[in-house]
Amino acid sequence: MAERKIRVLLAKLGLDSHTVGVTVIAQSLRDAGMEVIYTGLRQTPDMVVQAAIQEDVDVIGISSLSGAQMQHIPKVLDKLREEGVDDKLVVVGGVIPDEDAASLVASGVDRVFTMGAKTSEIADFIREWWDGRQSRSA
Repeated sequence: MAERKIRVLLAKLGLDSHTVGVTVIAQSLRDAGMEVIYTGLRQTPDMVVQAAIQEDVDVIGISSLSGAQMQHIPKVLDKLREEGVDDKLVVVGGVIPDEDAASLVASGVDRVFTMGAKTSEIADFIREWWDGRQSRSA
């Protein structure tokens, strides 16, 4: 039986309409053998969490280039907790100041990738998390 692909949901929250980065990440994760679901623009935190539940994803990736990461991402984390969904890897990427990155990690984001991160670094981080998760459940 073939090993199941890692399922990744990518989202753009609020009025952030910069899509080049998230498109590049989506393609690179697909090239790395992952299944990618892109929610599109103008998503709310509730929409992202509901999509993650409905699509039964393993990873939630949020791209933020609008500067509103501290308004939207904590709401996603809160909604995940409210829904009892605590088994997802949550990663954030984009233009994130260091102090915001530290706050996001402290509030539950697993990793923040800032501008210039290599797509292979993102895929490797996800794969390492997945491998660790698989070995714990075996």
